[in-house]
Amino acid sequence: MTKLIIQIPCLNEAETLPATLAALPRSVAGIDVVEYLVIDDGSSDGTAQIALEAGAHHVVTHRRNRGLAAAFRSGIDRALAEGADVIVNTDGDGQYEGADIAALVTPVVDGRADIVIGDRGVSQNAHFSPLKRLIQRIGSGVVQSLAGTHVSDAVSGFRAISRDAAQRINITTEFSYTTDMLIQAGRKRMAIMTVPVRTHAAVRPSRLFKSVPRFILQTGITMARTFTAHKPLRAFVGTGTLIAFIGLLPIVRFLWFYANGEGGGHIQSLVIGGALLVLGTLVAILGMLADLVAANRKLIEENLARTRSLEDSIAALARSTKDAAQKEPVSVIRIKPDRKRTS
Repeated sequence: MTKLIIQIPCLNEAETLPATLAALPRSVAGIDVVEYLVIDDGSSDGTAQIALEAGAHHVVTHRRNRGLAAAFRSGIDRALAEGADVIVNTDGDGQYEGADIAALVTPVVDGRADIVIGDRGVSQNAHFSPLKRLIQRIGSGVVQSLAGTHVSDAVSGFRAISRDAAQRINITTEFSYTTDMLIQAGRKRMAIMTVPVRTHAAVRPSRLFKSVPRFILQTGITMARTFTAHKPLRAFVGTGTLIAFIGLLPIVRFLWFYANGEGGGHIQSLVIGGALLVLGTLVAILGMLADLVAANRKLIEENLARTRSLEDSIAALARSTKDAAQKEPVSVIRIKPDRKRTS
């Protein structure tokens, strides 16, 4: 039996959530069970209660607002615990077309993809401003380069994830999971696909970021951090080599003047060049140490994935035992009390 869980991270979405849940599909081709999961990230408008009343099967509640990435992680953990084979993430404001979930799920069900991203057609999307289109194109281009994969809409939150991919992805950022997930998935050689999806006009300003510059800064930090964590040798050795090369330039300048008998007045070039050369060497050595840490991280992630797989097996065994116990007729044995005759 294949189960799909559609998760919706929410923050004060009591007004829009009922319509969003109503637009979600009740059945999807290739899926036996469809369930809805709402993650209430510290809402103050009764989002959790509204979710239950509107038909959500599961609700996860954060006591205070912890951010979109934390809400996404909580949803993935709960969906895996509930036995989801495919997980779809969407928004609570109705931005995405619920009927397009079938298009997201199909490549995962068919075994053609581990992760499927809903492409909003940023360059032609009438709901996006010219500035937002430009930022999205630049950001997606950077993510494609870092992840080594082609994704035209890297920050789209409308995506489907297989159970195996969800177990292997470990979101570490505190801001947004979208770019972090793609860079990890690309570096782990997962199969990533994109499918075109429809969008609706925004009903309110985004709660994810307060300004465009802040969004760009936070996303850039997330991408740099994720890439450095997974490819530290390339990041640090490349940076160290560049610093050392820059340090060689003033040293060569000093040697040129020294060869012409004028080295006494250019000692500062030698000092600056030597300092940069030492700094570049130290950064490169730091990259080698970071690469050893990254190798250890890979081993930890493999052990974590195996632990999750073992937990799945135990949970599946427990569910099958429980189902068998419920189906098996219970025979009642009545023992009559031994009545002793009295004379």
